Amino acid sequence: MTHEIHLELLLGKQVLDPTGKPVGRIEEIRAQQQGDEWLIQEYLIGNIALLERLSAWEIGLAILRRLGARKIYTGYTVPWQQMDLTDPQRPSLRCHPEELKSCQKSTT
Repeated sequence: MTHEIHLELLLGKQVLDPTGKPVGRIEEIRAQQQGDEWLIQEYLIGNIALLERLSAWEIGLAILRRLGARKIYTGYTVPWQQMDLTDPQRPSLRCHPEELKSCQKSTT
Protein backbone atom coordinates (compact mmCIF):
# COMPACT_ATOMS: atom_id res chain seq x y z
CA MET A 1 0.00 0.00 0.00
CA THR A 2 1.33 3.42 -0.96
CA HIS A 3 1.08 6.21 1.57
CA GLU A 4 1.60 9.80 0.49
CA ILE A 5 2.52 12.68 2.76
CA HIS A 6 3.28 16.23 1.68
CA LEU A 7 6.93 16.53 2.64
CA GLU A 8 6.83 20.30 2.93
CA LEU A 9 4.44 19.83 5.86
CA LEU A 10 7.01 17.69 7.69
CA LEU A 11 9.82 20.25 7.56
CA GLY A 12 10.23 21.88 10.94
CA LYS A 13 8.13 19.28 12.78
CA GLN A 14 9.42 18.25 16.20
CA VAL A 15 10.41 14.56 16.33
CA LEU A 16 9.86 12.61 19.54
CA ASP A 17 11.73 9.55 20.77
CA PRO A 18 9.77 6.43 21.81
CA THR A 19 9.37 7.84 25.34
CA GLY A 20 7.88 11.12 24.05
CA LYS A 21 11.02 13.21 24.61
CA PRO A 22 11.83 15.78 21.85
CA VAL A 23 14.89 14.85 19.77
CA GLY A 24 14.98 17.64 17.18
CA ARG A 25 13.12 18.99 14.18
CA ILE A 26 12.99 17.53 10.68
CA GLU A 27 15.15 19.93 8.68
CA GLU A 28 16.07 17.91 5.60
CA ILE A 29 14.70 14.91 3.74
CA ARG A 30 16.82 12.85 1.35
CA ALA A 31 15.11 10.91 -1.41
CA GLN A 32 16.15 8.86 -4.42
CA GLN A 33 14.29 8.62 -7.71
CA GLN A 34 13.18 5.15 -8.77
CA GLY A 35 11.30 5.26 -12.04
CA ASP A 36 8.52 7.82 -11.79
CA GLU A 37 8.60 7.90 -8.00
CA TRP A 38 10.81 9.44 -5.36
CA LEU A 39 11.45 7.21 -2.34
CA ILE A 40 12.53 8.61 1.00
CA GLN A 41 15.96 7.38 2.06
CA GLU A 42 16.47 9.29 5.30
CA TYR A 43 15.47 12.27 7.41
CA LEU A 44 17.94 14.71 8.95
CA ILE A 45 16.95 16.24 12.25
CA GLY A 46 18.59 18.94 14.34
CA ASN A 47 20.48 22.19 13.84
CA ILE A 48 23.18 20.62 11.69
CA ALA A 49 20.51 19.47 9.24
CA LEU A 50 19.09 22.99 9.03
CA LEU A 51 22.47 24.36 7.94
CA GLU A 52 22.68 21.63 5.31
CA ARG A 53 19.19 22.35 4.01
CA LEU A 54 20.00 26.01 3.65
CA SER A 55 23.37 25.16 2.05
CA ALA A 56 24.88 27.45 4.64
CA TRP A 57 27.76 25.31 5.92
CA GLU A 58 30.54 27.75 5.16
CA ILE A 59 28.73 30.78 6.54
CA GLY A 60 27.33 28.92 9.54
CA LEU A 61 30.65 27.37 10.47
CA ALA A 62 32.44 30.73 10.10
CA ILE A 63 29.96 32.32 12.50
CA LEU A 64 30.31 29.45 14.97
CA ARG A 65 34.12 29.71 14.82
CA ARG A 66 33.82 33.41 15.67
CA LEU A 67 31.69 32.49 18.67
CA GLY A 68 34.34 30.04 19.87
CA ALA A 69 32.61 26.76 18.97
CA ARG A 70 34.86 23.80 18.26
CA LYS A 71 32.47 20.93 17.61
CA ILE A 72 28.76 20.63 16.99
CA TYR A 73 26.79 17.51 17.91
CA THR A 74 23.21 18.49 17.27
CA GLY A 75 21.60 16.24 14.75
CA TYR A 76 20.77 12.75 13.59
CA THR A 77 20.42 10.90 10.34
CA VAL A 78 17.23 8.83 10.56
CA PRO A 79 16.71 5.99 8.05
CA TRP A 80 13.19 6.09 6.61
CA GLN A 81 12.18 2.86 8.34
CA GLN A 82 13.05 4.32 11.77
CA MET A 83 10.63 7.27 11.42
CA ASP A 84 7.01 6.73 12.46
CA LEU A 85 4.75 9.03 10.42
CA THR A 86 1.46 7.40 11.43
CA ASP A 87 0.52 10.86 12.72
CA PRO A 88 2.42 13.32 10.46
CA GLN A 89 1.66 16.12 12.93
CA ARG A 90 3.65 14.27 15.60
CA PRO A 91 6.48 12.31 13.93
CA SER A 92 8.37 9.98 16.22
CA LEU A 93 11.32 7.63 16.18
CA ARG A 94 10.87 3.87 16.20
CA CYS A 95 14.21 3.56 17.98
CA HIS A 96 16.16 5.45 20.61
CA PRO A 97 18.38 8.31 19.41
CA GLU A 98 21.49 6.47 20.64
CA GLU A 99 20.87 3.89 17.90
CA LEU A 100 21.04 6.53 15.14
CA LYS A 101 24.00 7.99 13.30
CA SER A 102 24.84 11.41 14.74
CA CYS A 103 25.46 14.28 12.37
CA GLN A 104 28.77 15.69 13.55
CA LYS A 105 30.67 18.63 12.20
CA SER A 106 33.79 20.31 13.42
CA THR A 107 34.27 24.05 13.04
CA THR A 108 38.00 23.66 12.49
